[in-house]
Amino acid sequence: MTEFWEANFIEKQEMWGFEPSHSALLTKDFFIEKGVKNVLIPGIGYGRNAQIFRDSGMTVTGIEISKTAIQMATKHYGTDMTIYHGSVTDMPFGNKLYDGIFCYALIHLLDSSERQKLILDCYNQLSKKGYMVFTAITKEAPTYGKGKFVSKDRYEIHQGVKMYFYDRKSIQAEFGKTGLFEVIEIDENQPFFLIKCRKGEK
Repeated sequence: MTEFWEANFIEKQEMWGFEPSHSALLTKDFFIEKGVKNVLIPGIGYGRNAQIFRDSGMTVTGIEISKTAIQMATKHYGTDMTIYHGSVTDMPFGNKLYDGIFCYALIHLLDSSERQKLILDCYNQLSKKGYMVFTAITKEAPTYGKGKFVSKDRYEIHQGVKMYFYDRKSIQAEFGKTGLFEVIEIDENQPFFLIKCRKGEK
C-alpha cells in the first residue's frame, strides 16, 4: 500500500487541496468544547486536517506512512509538529497519552484485524476521559458493492485500494467496547460516519 500512496500522492494533494475536511472542522469544535489540549492524528497526510487544531491552541502529533506527505507537511506547516514516519498498524510510537485522537478516512482502508488493532491502540493512547473521533465511509456510498469483492462489505475499488463500508451495526461491533457514545452521518463528498468514543465510557 505504501508504494500506491507514494505514486499517487501529488494527484491526491491536488484533489484534496489545503482546506480541512468538514469532519475536521466539526471535531475541532468538539475538542474545543471538551477542553482538549493535545491531539494525535494517525494518517496525518500532508497536514491539511492538522492546522485547524493547532490554530485553536492544541498541540498536534501525527503518524504518516508516506515520506512525501511528511515532506509536504513540513514545507507547508513548519517543523515544529512531530510526525512519526510509519504505519498506523505499528502503533504506538511512544507512551504519550492524548486528550484527543482524530482519524480521518483511514480505518475503512484496513482489514478486520488491522481495524481492531487501530481502534484499541488509539483507545489505549487516550488520557483519562479523552476522546477519539473516527470518520468512515458508509454503505450509502455509490462505490459500495463496486469493484472486486474481497470479503463481507469490503471491496477492492481501485488496484491496491480495498475499502470496508460501515453501517451502524458494524460500528457498534467494532467500537462498542471502546467508549462509543455518538455516531453522526456527515457528507465528505461521499456519505461518511463521524464516530465518537470516550475513554472510560461504558
